[in-house]
Amino acid sequence: MPLIEVVEANLDQPAHQQAVVELIDAYASEPMAMGNSQPLSDEARRNLIAGLRKHPTTVIFLAYQGTSAVGIAVCFRGFSTFAARPLINIHDLAVLPAHRGQGIGRKLLERVEQRARETDCCKLTLEVGTNNQRARHVYESLGFAHAASQSTAGGSLFYSKPL
Repeated sequence: MPLIEVVEANLDQPAHQQAVVELIDAYASEPMAMGNSQPLSDEARRNLIAGLRKHPTTVIFLAYQGTSAVGIAVCFRGFSTFAARPLINIHDLAVLPAHRGQGIGRKLLERVEQRARETDCCKLTLEVGTNNQRARHVYESLGFAHAASQSTAGGSLFYSKPL
């Protein structure tokens, strides 16, 4: 089995552009994805790279097994007003189904954490489906926990308003 290499995506490189589109398309098609379990629309496929390049806080890592891209972490830098420091939100984390169970997601998360520490971030954030037990186990094993500000405030919920 070839070693796993995690690299930061360079969206100026056609091979990285192709890997990002293919991995996000595969992820969007899955039932556990937080989308609609459908492949990306033609419009999304056409505009994904340009949109990511235009967004000023985009950070993407790709996991390669040999020459094949098999995993992705799409992240965006944010800012914690309470800590007065940056943070990184892991927006999408995906490993192709045939490559799961090999620690690839863990390697991607470790690389994201390394970048967060290098850039003085106060935390990493992400959302995960309540039924996605496999992902939750990986996240929890790496120190992620249900977010709560104070014991009196309870946990936090992720809300969305489509526009």
